[in-house]
Amino acid sequence: MKAKVCSLVVLLLLLTLSVSVFAFDPETWVYVGGAGGPQTLDPAAAYDTASGEIIHYVYDNLFEYVGGDLDNIGPLLATEVPTVENGLMSEDGRTIRVPIRQGVKFHNGAELTAEDVKYSFLRGMLADPAGGPMWMFFEPLLGVQTMRDVIAMAGGPDDFVDISEVDPAILRKAYDLVDATMEVDGNDLIFHLANPYPPFINILTKGGSWASIVCKDWMIANGAWDGNPDTWPKWYDQALEEMTLYDKACGTGPFKLDTWDKSGAQVLLSRFDDYWRGPAALKNVVIKNIPEFATRLLMLRAGDADAIYVGQQDLPQVRTIPGVTVVEDLPQITNTVLFFSFTIPVEGNEDLVGSGKLDGNGIPSDFFADVNVRKAFAYAFDYEAYLNEVVLGAGQIPKGPFPQSLPYVNTEQEYFSHDLAKATEYFKQAFNGEVWEKGFKVGIVYNTGNDARKTALEILEFNIEQINPKFQVEVIGLEWATVLDKLRSSSLPVFVMGWLADFPDTHNFAVPFMHSTGTFAGYCGQGLIDLAKEQFDALIDAGIKATDPAEREKIYHELQRLYVEQAIAMPFMEATTHRVMRDWVQGFEYCPAYAANYDLYKISKVQQ
Repeated sequence: MKAKVCSLVVLLLLLTLSVSVFAFDPETWVYVGGAGGPQTLDPAAAYDTASGEIIHYVYDNLFEYVGGDLDNIGPLLATEVPTVENGLMSEDGRTIRVPIRQGVKFHNGAELTAEDVKYSFLRGMLADPAGGPMWMFFEPLLGVQTMRDVIAMAGGPDDFVDISEVDPAILRKAYDLVDATMEVDGNDLIFHLANPYPPFINILTKGGSWASIVCKDWMIANGAWDGNPDTWPKWYDQALEEMTLYDKACGTGPFKLDTWDKSGAQVLLSRFDDYWRGPAALKNVVIKNIPEFATRLLMLRAGDADAIYVGQQDLPQVRTIPGVTVVEDLPQITNTVLFFSFTIPVEGNEDLVGSGKLDGNGIPSDFFADVNVRKAFAYAFDYEAYLNEVVLGAGQIPKGPFPQSLPYVNTEQEYFSHDLAKATEYFKQAFNGEVWEKGFKVGIVYNTGNDARKTALEILEFNIEQINPKFQVEVIGLEWATVLDKLRSSSLPVFVMGWLADFPDTHNFAVPFMHSTGTFAGYCGQGLIDLAKEQFDALIDAGIKATDPAEREKIYHELQRLYVEQAIAMPFMEATTHRVMRDWVQGFEYCPAYAANYDLYKISKVQQ
């Protein structure tokens, strides 16, 4: 109770934005972002960095990247990292035994058990929210992508509209298939994989919010799946807001959730004093979202914020501020991409598609299903100008969907460049010349607060509109929550998103970008889903199953070639990153796999 009262005081003070509110409080951390707040706090559904940041502080995983090093995995809630050498992994890599740490407490006081760990993963797979991260468990454990696929394996339909339509006997068989992938043996959890899957341990490692461990008894008491093999369909693919953990939490992490204040765009956390590794130095945490950079900058200067989000183009404004530390050129496994929707809903979407026809006042549903349109957009963008003038050289131009820091990427792949003559040529070919003759009008979307994305779209808008006066592109900023809602309904004709690696393997970009069940296929409509089933799915499945590195390289090179050849989307930046903080921040440790901007358990504040 005392911690909650203290957090409320922090909130009220923050809202005043006075010059010296937080000027050095060693126990309170204030981070102010600018690109949007969480979508959900449920580890089974969260698949965005803003949500993952909060989950990172509240929950623990089985393993962690020691010192932020992706090549050094150590135990966290597990006591050992399974290997063939220590006997916890079978020779073929398909059976993995994980010993669970004893004496760890959840925030409600309950002690962690192996049953909690199994429930965490089983519950997530059975829930399988559409567009979520659970494919990372289905693929290694069952060789499929979704719970819908498991139902088909059990003899049911894969095209049902409502799960209540499926025979309960089939649903029980589907449950048994999932349940058999994990077993509790004393204080160990044993995973049974369908095939060898080299990055499986990475999937279970800190930074992967989907592998957070929840408390089974607390979940059931708060309305989550009750553990009954026959009742799970009630919780299958719920709306995010209906899920138990949408805005509640009970983890084993160093901080407890106090409040997710959606109207105030902030999350308040407090220290968990019974944390198994010992209490954190920080007592209170405020994670706030303010789109306006000027306000964030004012808070940083005044010491009201310990750290803020600063776009690359704004870094020159903070480099020389006394008492501010800027850490630059931090590596990322990421890319930023302009996506095209192949099947755009027209009704109710007039603000983005206009008339819904190819008549100069809108675009039809299948506008971007024409490869000529996609290639025209890709050649209209000025990649070099964006790299050098917007993000000030902090990154590199991609060669396709796979970041060049990963293995099996063809760094010699021919890629798009700024070429308005080629863009004109492809626009003239699109829809048998109708695009050129009639013109079009389309809204392209970015999330407000992300000025770099806004500028990228403005570059594209300027170049396309100078090609033909009949071409109209409107750059539209939407709140992050609105963007996510529209993505779930595949309503955005063109949009910009970044993808931060779930785990450091090329496969982790092949699935979301190119598989028919991948995150972006879902966002980009049925047209892309159908194309992926026809051309990409089998290659992607073969890529992760291949044990010969030369064979994997051949497969991923082919996927990369197809992606660029057909201009499935337009990756335009593989960025490095940076952090901007007050110089009193001590213990900063960076990990490319973390959604969290700072690992707050390791942070303390010491006035200089």
